[in-house]
Amino acid sequence: MITHIHNTDAEAARALIERILQMASEQSDDRKINIALSGGSTPALMFRLWAEEFNTRTPWGRIRLFWVDERCVPPTDKESNYGMTFDNLISKINIPKENIIRIKGEENPEEEAQRYETAVRSMVPDKDGFPEFDMVILGAGEDGHTSSIFPGQEHLLTTSQVYAVATHPKTEQQRIALTGQPIIHAQRLIFLLTGKSKASVLADIIDQNDAGPAAYVGRRARNTVEVFTDAAAAGRA
Repeated sequence: MITHIHNTDAEAARALIERILQMASEQSDDRKINIALSGGSTPALMFRLWAEEFNTRTPWGRIRLFWVDERCVPPTDKESNYGMTFDNLISKINIPKENIIRIKGEENPEEEAQRYETAVRSMVPDKDGFPEFDMVILGAGEDGHTSSIFPGQEHLLTTSQVYAVATHPKTEQQRIALTGQPIIHAQRLIFLLTGKSKASVLADIIDQNDAGPAAYVGRRARNTVEVFTDAAAAGRA
């Protein structure tokens, strides 16, 4: 595991964008780069910086955007991960529409999980029975959840499904989530965690224990795990 600690959340976000551009430069020009994005306040900052500062350097025609998880709401809802990404990034860049593969949170959850899994399998190369994203970018909650896989729903870490329906333990809101095995199979697994509230879950991930779903996938990832964080989360502020 490689941990990148930066002074601020913005510096951590910029460093991750640079990592994405490096990955793109290492691939042939005729190859699509498949990235699964997460929602949340830290990714929102990253998306704004990506559009404002790195737009012209990014080969948008070669990048396909997928989603790690989505709340079962319409894209216009304030809780929609796609809606947040659209407002902060997609609406400000020139990316081909066919390169944006969103989860339709407004549809029947079980049917949409299956439809999205089929779509992902048709576009993302297979490895050991699971689609192998070039990069999966994860956040993590203070309770250790990631990709809407919450403590108590550990069956989603080992299921053979690629996407499945998860339920928020407090609000009972349904969500469509990338499951543990395709996360573990990703070519590059990235955690973007900033702020003091993430200090405990960050420590669990770095220590590679099984304190929650985020630490679980971090420990078992087949390829290199990288963590981009700030001084506050790392306990240096």
